[in-house]
Amino acid sequence: MGEDVGARTFSREDRARYREKVRRCLDVFAEMLRESRFDVERPMTGLEIELNLVDDDAQPAMRNADVLAAIADPDFQTELGQFNVEINVAPRRLAGTGTAQFEEHVRASLNAAEEKARAVGAHMVMIGILPTLRPEHLTADALSANPRYALLNEQIFAARGEDLPISISGVERLATTADTITPEAACTSTQFHLQVSPAQFADHWNAAQAIAGVQVALGANSPLFFGRELWRETRVPLFQQATDTRSEEIKAQGVRPRVWFGERWITSVFDLFEENVRYFPALLPVCDPEDPARTLAAGGVPRLAELRLHNGTVYRWNRPVYDVLRGRPHLRVENRVLPAGPTVLDTVANGAFYFGVVRALAESDRPLWSQMSFSAAEENFHSCARHGIDAQVFWPGLGYLPVTELVLRRLLPLAYHGLDRWGLDPAERDRLLGIIEQRCLTGRNGASWQVETLHRLESADHLDRPAALREVVRHYVDLMHSNRPVHEWPIP
Repeated sequence: MGEDVGARTFSREDRARYREKVRRCLDVFAEMLRESRFDVERPMTGLEIELNLVDDDAQPAMRNADVLAAIADPDFQTELGQFNVEINVAPRRLAGTGTAQFEEHVRASLNAAEEKARAVGAHMVMIGILPTLRPEHLTADALSANPRYALLNEQIFAARGEDLPISISGVERLATTADTITPEAACTSTQFHLQVSPAQFADHWNAAQAIAGVQVALGANSPLFFGRELWRETRVPLFQQATDTRSEEIKAQGVRPRVWFGERWITSVFDLFEENVRYFPALLPVCDPEDPARTLAAGGVPRLAELRLHNGTVYRWNRPVYDVLRGRPHLRVENRVLPAGPTVLDTVANGAFYFGVVRALAESDRPLWSQMSFSAAEENFHSCARHGIDAQVFWPGLGYLPVTELVLRRLLPLAYHGLDRWGLDPAERDRLLGIIEQRCLTGRNGASWQVETLHRLESADHLDRPAALREVVRHYVDLMHSNRPVHEWPIP
């Protein structure tokens, strides 16, 4: 959502000054890339998970301020909706048992946080879209108290000049409108961070784009919204529509959406930042007092605050990140395609698959993106969001085939090789990739489990849709806490 921004209004002068400043940041960034001033020695990986809060009746709990006060842990932060929180996990290296350390840390943090959240009448749920969300939960009153959210809401609707239409045709159809961006709060995700050098960035980003659809198919966990069964990963079309600054006429002109897959393979990280500056007007034109050129000339490391803030309001599914840690700048690929959940173990397995395949593809002698059109990768992404683990995808040399067959035949061997390159312990590698393999063999992920459970409750128990959705959430929460991988979850 970008960095913290206080409540304020913006003048025409603010926007002009910001445009000039963000372009100056871009020039300084280009100079830093030429001079190779980046931390590349010990690449780290990171993890963020967005969570929903529910009450004892499995309904959204608008209590994130109370929950965060009770948790009192800086790793937990506010998110857009009052029924959301986010955990930011300290970065670490994958070598050895890095993934097991991720799992242990996240489980311990979430268990401790859940215990404290219960004391204020809330429970945490890792799920892409909470099935019990209704339109009355997504009003202006649901926005978190942080002024940046109200400001972002105001700026998006000022750019649009009209309410947001939300239309999703899946198994069932949803057509509604929104007068705030709170439907975006329904979309809770997992984000993997991968630190890479400037020289390696393009290959890693291209590889991440190429497998984005496969990731979504394997990890889909958002089939239900406003009581309707829609796409297997409804988060994808909902997130795009809920933050769309374009009116219908602007869309017809071919203006790009701010939630964006992209349109081409890249040759440098600079391509992405330059596109963001060239294509997208500022949503939050807040200027920082730093002169980045002067800081760089003095031997310092510029924050590039305007460039970073602007980058945070362009929602690429694989986003470039510039950051400064302990006085050293670095670059990361932020992989944003996956929903939250279902379990911590499933999340870490998803991460192992992603980190392994991306590294193997990025280091291959013949780049995959030299054999595959960018539009084919985008088509795979949307097909996998719609159909989940039952999707068909295109792959060079194989044509169209079931995504599970592609994973079993081609991508799992790449993931094994990539994780070996990271130095991950072989037993840990086998444990996590075995979960991905079983997901493919059983055809069960979070989305398929939710849908099968809903249909069983409606047919066998004769529950109406709202009651069945509450039961889906109750069963889901119990199984989530078991940390059994989702392919082993029974249908109640």
